[in-house]
Amino acid sequence: MTLVNAVLGGLVTGLLYPFRTLPPIVGLLVVSFLTAIAMLVVFRATSNQDRIAAVKRSIHAGLFEIRLFNDDLRQILRSQIDILRHNLTYLRLSLVPMVWMIVPLLLVIAQLQFHYGYRGLEPEHAVLVKVQFDADVPAPRNISLEAPEGMRVETQVAWIPTLREAAWRVVAEAPGDYELSVHVDGRTFTKAVRTSDAVIPRSPVKLAPGFVNQLLYPAEAPLPADSGLASIELTYPEREISLLGWETHWLVAFFILSIVIAFALRNRFGVVL
Repeated sequence: MTLVNAVLGGLVTGLLYPFRTLPPIVGLLVVSFLTAIAMLVVFRATSNQDRIAAVKRSIHAGLFEIRLFNDDLRQILRSQIDILRHNLTYLRLSLVPMVWMIVPLLLVIAQLQFHYGYRGLEPEHAVLVKVQFDADVPAPRNISLEAPEGMRVETQVAWIPTLREAAWRVVAEAPGDYELSVHVDGRTFTKAVRTSDAVIPRSPVKLAPGFVNQLLYPAEAPLPADSGLASIELTYPEREISLLGWETHWLVAFFILSIVIAFALRNRFGVVL
């Protein structure tokens, strides 16, 4: 999974690189356009297009019957039942391409979350760094956080026994890419920090190895398996995307743009949706 994340992450980062200093909606529009094309290609290749077209004609016929026989209650009820049945058939036929698309789409969404889901740290704005330990390891005897030049650690370690968690407050003094070092009983673990406001991947948490962890948090390599740590977390501020003056989560904008573009291009690609 680490290799898949590295390859996919490199592709997504490379695709978005030309748009990194532009408003986030620009790069997201490009990704939505490519996603819409990919969905149309998969939908056409994996669905029964003739059957879908026939079902849609039946739905339209039912709607026409309701308007034509609007004074016949029995006919209206019969047409509504037929429309419902045809809609269920349409959903069943659409399920096959959705199954083909769901895994690649989840992988892409996971990568995009770390480009569009968070803003960079603001200079002189304090944030928390939290290190959580596994439940089955002893409490650390010596633990410290080291910041590189351009960042500073403002507080001593705060140990919370009930959470098995150590926390510090850190501040970025200038924009840049940094690496915090967590020292635990003679071992050192690192956490990437990015303060630029550009559209670049940012990882809010570094987790222990595991398929689900790497699937949902692919932006940073996992902790060593024998580290005794569950996570190293840094609280990035969340980002909202401006879509036609409407501030919303990037995922909402992504789905709206992808669906609108897919419907706009469906005839050009010869796809019945």
